[in-house]
Amino acid sequence: MSGFVEKPEPLEVPGLVHLHTGKVRELYQNEAGDLVMVASDRMSAFDWVLPTEIPDKGRVLTQLSLWWFDQIADLLPNHVLSTDVPEGAPAEWAGRTLVCKSLRMVPVEAVARGYLTGSGLVEYNDSRTVCGLALPEGLTDGSELPAPIFTPATKAAVGEHDENVSYEEVARQVGADTAAQLRQATLAVYSRGRDIARDRGIILADTKFEFGFDGDTLVIADEVLTPDSSRFWPAEQWEPGHAQPSYDKQFVRDWLTSPGSGWDRKSEQPPPALPQEVVDRTRAKYIEAFERLTGTSWS
Repeated sequence: MSGFVEKPEPLEVPGLVHLHTGKVRELYQNEAGDLVMVASDRMSAFDWVLPTEIPDKGRVLTQLSLWWFDQIADLLPNHVLSTDVPEGAPAEWAGRTLVCKSLRMVPVEAVARGYLTGSGLVEYNDSRTVCGLALPEGLTDGSELPAPIFTPATKAAVGEHDENVSYEEVARQVGADTAAQLRQATLAVYSRGRDIARDRGIILADTKFEFGFDGDTLVIADEVLTPDSSRFWPAEQWEPGHAQPSYDKQFVRDWLTSPGSGWDRKSEQPPPALPQEVVDRTRAKYIEAFERLTGTSWS
C-alpha cells in the first residue's frame, strides 16, 4: 500500500475547475484555459504523502523554481504566465501559485545524473550500467560520473515508483526527435544548474524535469531544480563511499526508518505523523537550500 495517508479535499474557487491532486501540487484550470498550479506544504516519502505538512515548503519550491527559470531562460522557455493569485482564491495561495500555459506534456521523467546514488547506484552495483548506459568500474555511492548522463524514467501515479527506462525505450514511446530534444535540454539545464550550485558550495547530484510542447516548441514545466526534484549535497561534506547529507527529506526519511517512529516500511500501515523537531529541521533545510542557491534571505 501507498499513496495519501489523508487525501485532502481540493478548495473550490470561483472561475477555476479542479483537475488533479498531486503529491504536492493542486492543479486547476481557469476560464481562459490556462493551468493554475498551487504548491502545498505536503511532504512525501517512501511513496506515501504524509499526514504532516512542512510550513512554507510550497512557497520555497515555487520561489526557487521561479529563480531557476530566470537562470535558464536563455536555454529554453518555461510555462509560467503569471504569479498572480486568481480572484476569489484564498490569501494563503500567495507565493505558491503559478498560472501556466497548457502544454502537450511529454510522458517522461527527464532525469540527469552527475553523481552515482539512489536507484542508479542499485543498477550500477548489479550490472555496471544506469538505464543501460555502461559506466566504469570502481564507482561507489556518491562518486562523480565521468560526464552527466540522461537517465529517463516513466511517470508514475501517486503512491507508485517511477521506473527507469533506456533512451531507446523513450525514443520508441515519444519518437526519436522528441527523445533527442529531451536529452539535449535535460543535460543543458542540469549542467547550468550544476555550475551555479557549485559556485555556491552545493553539489547537484541529480535532478528530474518535466517537459511539454507549446506547438512545436519544447518548454520546461512544473518545478525545476528544487529540493523536491533534485539531490543537493553540501560540497564541503561530500565524501564518496556512503550516503551524503542532503537538502531535502533526509530528516523525514531518517526518522521514519528509525525505531522511534514505530513504523515498518514493509507493512501495509501508513506512516505516522512527524514530530515537531523533524518538521522544524526539515523546514530549515529547505530554506537553507533556497538561501544558499539564490543568495537572498527567506522572509
